[in-house]
Amino acid sequence: MARLDKLIQVMHEQRADGLQLVVGKPASLMQNGTVRPITREPLTDTQIQGLLREIAAGDAAAQLGAADPAPFVYRSPTGEVRVELKGGANGSAVLRPVTPAASAGTPPAAPSSPPPTSPSPTARSTQETAELRGAMDTLFRIMVESGSSDLHLRSGVPPMLRLHGELARQDLPAVPAERLEAMLVSIMTPKELGEFRETADTDWAYEVDGLARFRCNAGRDRHGPIAVFRVIPATVRTADEMGLSREVQNLCYLTKGLVVVTGPTGSGKSTTLASLVDLINRTRTDHIITIEDPIEFVHTSKKCLVTQRQVGVHTRSFKHALRAALREDPDIILVGEMRDLETVSIAIETAETGHLVFGTLHTTTAASTVDRIIDQFPPDRQSQVRVMLSESLRGVIAQTLCKKIGGGRVAAREILLTIPAVSNLIREGKTFQIPSIMQTNRKTGMVTLNDALVELVDAKLVEPKEAYMKSVEKSGMLAALKAKRHDVSFLGEG
Repeated sequence: MARLDKLIQVMHEQRADGLQLVVGKPASLMQNGTVRPITREPLTDTQIQGLLREIAAGDAAAQLGAADPAPFVYRSPTGEVRVELKGGANGSAVLRPVTPAASAGTPPAAPSSPPPTSPSPTARSTQETAELRGAMDTLFRIMVESGSSDLHLRSGVPPMLRLHGELARQDLPAVPAERLEAMLVSIMTPKELGEFRETADTDWAYEVDGLARFRCNAGRDRHGPIAVFRVIPATVRTADEMGLSREVQNLCYLTKGLVVVTGPTGSGKSTTLASLVDLINRTRTDHIITIEDPIEFVHTSKKCLVTQRQVGVHTRSFKHALRAALREDPDIILVGEMRDLETVSIAIETAETGHLVFGTLHTTTAASTVDRIIDQFPPDRQSQVRVMLSESLRGVIAQTLCKKIGGGRVAAREILLTIPAVSNLIREGKTFQIPSIMQTNRKTGMVTLNDALVELVDAKLVEPKEAYMKSVEKSGMLAALKAKRHDVSFLGEG
């Protein structure tokens, strides 16, 4: 790996216009007309020539130090860059991002949408790019200041914000398809832009200094480009602030095992996981590795050493990163999404071999989570997996977000903790009996989703109708509401 690759990665992640190497000065990023150093020590001519020789090949290497060297293109792990050289003694260099459109021609857009007619990113001036990025940052600021969770952008439609679970069209002008495409491109790295051009879909993370990070998704529909952005708070909420029970927090002190956080998209799984990682980071002295797509909450190393890897940028896939993690002396591993059989298999094996593993799934209840994990395996392996899971699973947190009375949202969490009775049911394939075990072992900290919802209704945080709508087992929920004499007239019953 060339030494410049790390600096090039920073340039791409910061969406900078270029990386400047000048004799007598630190390596610096060029962004919006300003130059900002990103290393401490000034560079010597020998150092610059050495760095360039690592990335130059053939004719380009032969021209280093010449009076009038030609520029060349270098393909780094995070994207191509164009290297512009200053010849003679005391040479310097500027490395600029190269978009796929400039280096290999723009692939055709998806059939359902017309090809973009806006100028290519390379043809767009630095001033134009800064204006487009500023327009995006303004929308992000509106989003954060309003307390919204999501921003939706569609071609020819005014921006829309999701506040407390409800979408609302904003009193802002509609964004034409050409401008929306240009705005999205202005906050993409060359990697995401290449993926967007090639497949018409891409995911990435973007940060506005002093405001927040955002999880980004761009795609196309029949009208043109589309995008959805979710705000990731700059600070991680603590486990106590999240209202996580003492029994759930105790899962963070285990030395090995599998803990799964589940729930539908947008249920706050990432926020809950971040609070658990933060608790470990503040109280243990271990190595935490997170594997995410993209990196959402940023954790600085406190008592722990924290290594955060992004799929597609720092590693090829979840399964590759998880296999590699076993050779990186980890104590705790967070797998952002257990999306395929091999990833699930490695996670279970890792949890068995003396590591604490956190993962996520999109199931709605604790019992269905166990079934989903086992059902991913072929029938001839399921018996073995049941035994492995019965020994490695330590807890399942299944959560859903409910609308609060008076505004805002609150999480209802179903908690399954693996006691011997639960392990036996998993081993014997009798997961349908898990809810009854949870009911009879509430003193251990286990809570069913219905009980969690009823507690929110009792505390006057959630309306009975909202609790009923979020319940999975509705007949039991209705009986519980009636037993507590809550109003169920929304169903036409007294």
